[in-house]
Amino acid sequence: MKIYNSLTRRKEEFVPLEPGKVKMYACGITVSGEAHIGHAFQAILYDIFRKFLEKKGYEVTYARNYTDVDDKIIARAREAGVPADEYAKRMIEKIDASMRRADVGEPTLWLKATQNIGNIISFVAELIRKGHAYPAENGDVYFDVDTFPAYGQLSGRDKEDMLDGVRVENDGEKRHPYDFALWKAAKEGEISWDSPWGKGRPGWHIECSAMIRAAFGDQIDIHGGGRDLIFPHHENEIAQSEALTGKQFVKYWTHNGLIKVNGQKMSKSLGNSLLLDDLMDRFSPDALKFALLSAGYRGDVNVTDDLFPSAEAHVARFYALIARAEERFPGERGMETEIDKRFDAAMEDDFNAALALADLYGYFREVARLLEAGDARARRITNQVRETYSLLGLFRQEPQAYLAKYGAKQAPLPAEVVALAEERKAARAAKDWAKSDALREQIRALGYAVRDGKDGYTLEKI
Repeated sequence: MKIYNSLTRRKEEFVPLEPGKVKMYACGITVSGEAHIGHAFQAILYDIFRKFLEKKGYEVTYARNYTDVDDKIIARAREAGVPADEYAKRMIEKIDASMRRADVGEPTLWLKATQNIGNIISFVAELIRKGHAYPAENGDVYFDVDTFPAYGQLSGRDKEDMLDGVRVENDGEKRHPYDFALWKAAKEGEISWDSPWGKGRPGWHIECSAMIRAAFGDQIDIHGGGRDLIFPHHENEIAQSEALTGKQFVKYWTHNGLIKVNGQKMSKSLGNSLLLDDLMDRFSPDALKFALLSAGYRGDVNVTDDLFPSAEAHVARFYALIARAEERFPGERGMETEIDKRFDAAMEDDFNAALALADLYGYFREVARLLEAGDARARRITNQVRETYSLLGLFRQEPQAYLAKYGAKQAPLPAEVVALAEERKAARAAKDWAKSDALREQIRALGYAVRDGKDGYTLEKI
């Protein structure tokens, strides 16, 4: 099995630190607002990574965090007129509910910054003792980047461009403008904790390092997050963790692509954020995953107007064929194990779910053909597809229940296909079977199967 390592910029054979066991961590959500599609993309991916590693026989401990105290949370809480900790608690409950709607699995461990204040303070104090951090007169504590020569190894940045895209604050308190905050002195009225440097709260970057060390020890196998976290967040995690322990912090760094909306990066400032609940009001969890996974996890996902409707249409057609196979061959329990082998081969190549999804079109074309021929192998294929692809969160619903709720949302049939189907209907009424058969083949050549019934015909994408 190979994984693309962002640190080495190449695919590497996966060999965990401890045989048979995997320690995996993914950066979670800062709970200053509701869950959006970007949050869902990352959560879906690492849920799948964990499940596939477990399928491969590994014992996986998978942790995610919630950043439940920071500047934005404090500002939003002030606007809402509630304490910051109460605001964070409410948002976590809301985000958890959204993720459940999207059928995202729970991690092994949930970690929260506010539940690790003691671990964070101890971590910072040890960095100061080792000469890698320093307290400022105002009560802030900063990491001294010059004491860690390997800084920039993950992002490929040097000191000339370290400040690009990084918010610079309290310059007068820093030794160098690229040093970053480990502990932030509390302002009047802000949530805070006692520390050796006065009342304050953690900086953003230190949370993950301290929580990972408390949960797993000095080293982990896989650390993940969005590509936008490579710098400065993950770069800073490496610096503070490896400066403290002298050990390699993470063996495999993995980063997913970003969400774009009609070609533009999704951001609150552009007003194009897509809230997860809004999507789940319109589309099924299957369609959400089918759309997000089809691009490959390291690539960006461009959300166009037809991305999710198109994904729903594909999924609905697949479910319709599953329903037909189960109805036609109710007693068939056989499986097509080659499907599972192909799936594993795709996923073993850097979790290539996009390749695995591409195989579905061929499987369901074969199901449609076998159904027309009255061959029970159609049911064996759909049995295996349902079992194998459930790992991606697909085909877990009962087909009829899915179709009743989402089947009507299929994309409209092409006018050419409908016209040929109507012409064929007229040929059948005239008992012109040769013309009827010829029209069936024309329809099939356009990618559709026509199914005759007592009430007329139906058309399905193949």
